[in-house]
Amino acid sequence: MSKIYKVRAVTDFSSEGSCEREYPEGTRYLDLAREFQGEISDPILLVRAGNRLRELSHEIQESGEVAFVTYRDKEGYNAYSRSLTLMMLKAFADVCGEEKCHVWVHFAVSSGLYCTVDSKTVALSQELLDRVESRMREMVSVAISFEKLNLETPDARRLFAECAMDDKARLFRYRISSRTNVYTLGGMMDYYYGYMVYDTSYLTDFELTKYDRGFVLRMPLRSDPGVIPPFDPVVKLFEVQKSSLSWTRSLGLDTVADLNDMIVAGRTKELIFTQEAYTEMEMADIASQIAQAQPDKRLVMIAGPSSSSKTTFSHRLSTQLAVHGLKPHPVPVDNYFKNREDTPRDADGNYDFESLDAIDIEGFNRDMTRLLRGERVEIPTFNFKTGLREYRGNILQLGPNDILVIEGIHALNEKMSEQLPRESKFKIYISALTQLNIDEHNRIPTTDGRLLRRIVRDARTRGTSAQGTIAMWGSVRRGEENNIFPYQESSDVMFNSALVYELAVLKTYAQPLLYTVPEDSPEYPEAKRLLKFLDYFLPIPADDIPKNSLLREFIGGSCFDV
Repeated sequence: MSKIYKVRAVTDFSSEGSCEREYPEGTRYLDLAREFQGEISDPILLVRAGNRLRELSHEIQESGEVAFVTYRDKEGYNAYSRSLTLMMLKAFADVCGEEKCHVWVHFAVSSGLYCTVDSKTVALSQELLDRVESRMREMVSVAISFEKLNLETPDARRLFAECAMDDKARLFRYRISSRTNVYTLGGMMDYYYGYMVYDTSYLTDFELTKYDRGFVLRMPLRSDPGVIPPFDPVVKLFEVQKSSLSWTRSLGLDTVADLNDMIVAGRTKELIFTQEAYTEMEMADIASQIAQAQPDKRLVMIAGPSSSSKTTFSHRLSTQLAVHGLKPHPVPVDNYFKNREDTPRDADGNYDFESLDAIDIEGFNRDMTRLLRGERVEIPTFNFKTGLREYRGNILQLGPNDILVIEGIHALNEKMSEQLPRESKFKIYISALTQLNIDEHNRIPTTDGRLLRRIVRDARTRGTSAQGTIAMWGSVRRGEENNIFPYQESSDVMFNSALVYELAVLKTYAQPLLYTVPEDSPEYPEAKRLLKFLDYFLPIPADDIPKNSLLREFIGGSCFDV
């Protein structure tokens, strides 16, 4: 006798927000999704059952609550992006035939993914991309299923080696799990870090656009499914990402497998010192530009998203400026936070520390203006434990060679420094732009690296659990979209603060914290995803990391006491 499962489907149409029905054993989540699709505004791509993500091909195996995941959800968007990537790769193989096109997926560009093609016989052109796109649309029309295969890890490694996917074969060399999930589409096999949609009919919205030396696989924004926005790349950011990619490739580091190989070979100290020397060289170049602009530039404005290492960067840049005979004074904008009781709240009623209104703009502009006039000013310090601004006798007065190094998430927003002369500002945008891929088709989102940095730092300096950091990450990201990213192109220079070795170091610190996230909490699926992600890396101990490294801001032991 077959089992009957009672499923409470969470929807947005009933007054209670859910509807309970019974389903016999063997019912797929696909059947459930089709039954409720008319009540959901966007296509259902995955489900969340028992606090776990499930693909639509999965059979219902327990009673309980089921929530529908669409493109507007992070997990749905990522599933769409992965599936679209595999469909694109299959289309390239079909169009090029025997002419092998080796496609690499690199990083995000203008609501899409920047990719390159390595081929000795096929020239990348918009005409070729149009043919590939046409083939992709044919695949959408015939609804080809994404098939998941659960293989013994050694078998998966052997199959990928036979398919000349060396990066995946070497990645699985370091995989502890005895089994691995791989996907096939129309006979093409690949590995993907995460879930996929049911079939190609779900992948209706995309475009391929030739850009620079590669192309961009474009798709809609999460906030506006079905609509592909105009192609508007952030040029300065793209150049920084491309430069970082070129440098890591010069070290022979494209993928996690390359990093693991270097760790096994005992070359971690060499890698750490090389990366730190490169970082120092980049900072020295920025300091030289500022020095050459003297005496006009008295205000160095540093901004970037959360966990970009703005504080340590400002101290290290100050050291470089001192080499040029300047007298730098780091000033964190956080010192001008309004007292907690005056901090604005977001739509959920939580304190909105990402808002520009959380800063005492009038007080900041008044103090900086007085400093530029040569007056003595007492700079405040914000006490994050009490939520109050304090004055501790930190008196500052600028001389002829003195320069202010101001860092904060709003530093590039002219509204924050509206009373200060624009010609006196040298603007720097800093972000941790991850250089490595998991493999040639699985990029590492920059946000994952920053989230892991923040989890480690928050636990060490603020006593915040990994669950708490994950819970507020969505609000942090919304604040970045509204308050930081719109101003990044106004910078004079951009700096990539990601260290090619850092995820292997953060693993040791982050893993224990992530294991504390309760399995029944809303944050558990994200914690589980990050744990799986960290499994790809062999660990690197922190012993050889210099005390002034940007990474020390997060793991501790910094000579700057951050």
